[in-house]
Amino acid sequence: MNTITEAALTTPPATADWVGEEPAGDTRKIEREQVKLEKRLCREVGRAITDFNMIEEGDRIMVCMSGGKDSYTLLDILRKLQRRAPIKFDLVAVNLDQKQPGFPEHVLPEYFKSIGVEYHIENQDTYSVVKRVVPEGKTTCSLCSRLRRAILYSVADRLGCTKLALGHHRDDIVATLMLNMFYGGRMKGMPPKLVSDDGKHVVIRPLCYVPEKDTARWAQYQQFPIIPCNLCGSQDGLQRVAVNEMLREWDKKFPGRIESMLRAMGHVVTTHLMDPKLHDFKNAKATGIADPNGDMAFDHEEFPAAPALPGLQVVQFG
Repeated sequence: MNTITEAALTTPPATADWVGEEPAGDTRKIEREQVKLEKRLCREVGRAITDFNMIEEGDRIMVCMSGGKDSYTLLDILRKLQRRAPIKFDLVAVNLDQKQPGFPEHVLPEYFKSIGVEYHIENQDTYSVVKRVVPEGKTTCSLCSRLRRAILYSVADRLGCTKLALGHHRDDIVATLMLNMFYGGRMKGMPPKLVSDDGKHVVIRPLCYVPEKDTARWAQYQQFPIIPCNLCGSQDGLQRVAVNEMLREWDKKFPGRIESMLRAMGHVVTTHLMDPKLHDFKNAKATGIADPNGDMAFDHEEFPAAPALPGLQVVQFG
């Protein structure tokens, strides 16, 4: 099947949406920043689509909409790329109304109608299930996520969608890696593209290269009608909240660190880790045949000069 090339996606149209009368003063500066941000978002999403072959000719993509800044940004940028892509693919916005108390059920349908996108609202009372099953004081995120995933797969089947697009961004992916390392004892993140356990669904994360601060700024510029998650996203004391705060602090003090961590996830040297399922350490023997990776452990690693990690004290021996 035909696929999208990065150049086709990242080349802006001849007449951009923002063309109009030249604003004055601070307004002109804001307009320029908005234009730059839109180009960057389109470029990074287009790069992700190309790198991981996320979208192909004839795809019908279900864009999972929570009402948060990330899913709004995902839908908005995919619609912009859809208009300039050299192939045809369809988008359908889907929201799972989990019947949380006070959930403004009119907001998303009104937004979808205003922009003219095909949409579907799935009504399922998972809130009552979660509150009944999870003991008071325990986090609800895990169960909520499993229930939501099963329902969305079912909706994708009914709507004839070939792929499901989720709004996880770069910082989500790095935070998941760190959470698994800190609390799960494993090196596992969020892949940009995966096949579900039953082999029936393909899940894509087109925002995988996009930093959270860019989706937050874009949502502010576009004035999306944000809906907060009161069921799990606002719970205090979650490990993910703590890790996200740490990453935000790092991003302020040490620009580029999160980006470097993301790049590391795509440059894994399995021979220099400790997983026997990935490398046969037990049967490693001298063969007399040169191996360019064999003695890299003795090489001195050259890293850019940078301040020490926050909270860590450098100790010299000898």
